[in-house]
Amino acid sequence: MFQGFTQGTTDFLWGIRFNNERSWFLAHKEEFRTLVDAPMRELAAQVSGEINDRFPKLQLNCKVSRIYRDARRLHGRGPYKDHLWFVLRPMATAADTEPGFYFEAAPEHYSYGMGSWNTTPQTMAKLRARIDRDPEPLKQLARRLEKHGEFALEGQMYKRPKGDPGTLLYPWYNRRQITLTSDHNCDELYFSPELAEQVVNGFAFLVPYYDYMCSVMADPAPEQP
Repeated sequence: MFQGFTQGTTDFLWGIRFNNERSWFLAHKEEFRTLVDAPMRELAAQVSGEINDRFPKLQLNCKVSRIYRDARRLHGRGPYKDHLWFVLRPMATAADTEPGFYFEAAPEHYSYGMGSWNTTPQTMAKLRARIDRDPEPLKQLARRLEKHGEFALEGQMYKRPKGDPGTLLYPWYNRRQITLTSDHNCDELYFSPELAEQVVNGFAFLVPYYDYMCSVMADPAPEQP
């Protein structure tokens, strides 16, 4: 059962950020296991279990990130990640082009939400076509998001707008990817067992947005002009 992260969690993540080398990590490997990896896996298991109990039709699989960077993608960075996360996605897919729920812990903050980070251009074209064809369902979701206030719509905007469906849906229409994110400083909640309930309730709120984006992906490809 998740009991909360600790100051040791934060200290280790700061430490690996400024000492991103094998010798430092090996000297602090046990701290990583007990202070970072273990509570992250406990949180992931608890959140995953409760969400799958509440929404069994989603059939979400939980994957916890490894601390080791992909050696093929270091690009001058150190071999270790200074932020770790878990993701809930359907069991049939592990691709980050698909929408999923996530929790992330970094040295200076934690965040959780829903989205996809490498959304394909075709998926965003399908979203724009859906908005053009039937904007009202997304308008309702956008108003609900604004009223709730916990999550912010994020994702890189196109440099050249694709169109203007009106003020409410413009930010959805003109992004390269869609993520709904709740960002926090490492506050009191982060160090308490109640964090699990907060994340579960946040994911539950986001299920209609997840369902919407999954349905968009199933749409036929829009005709090219």
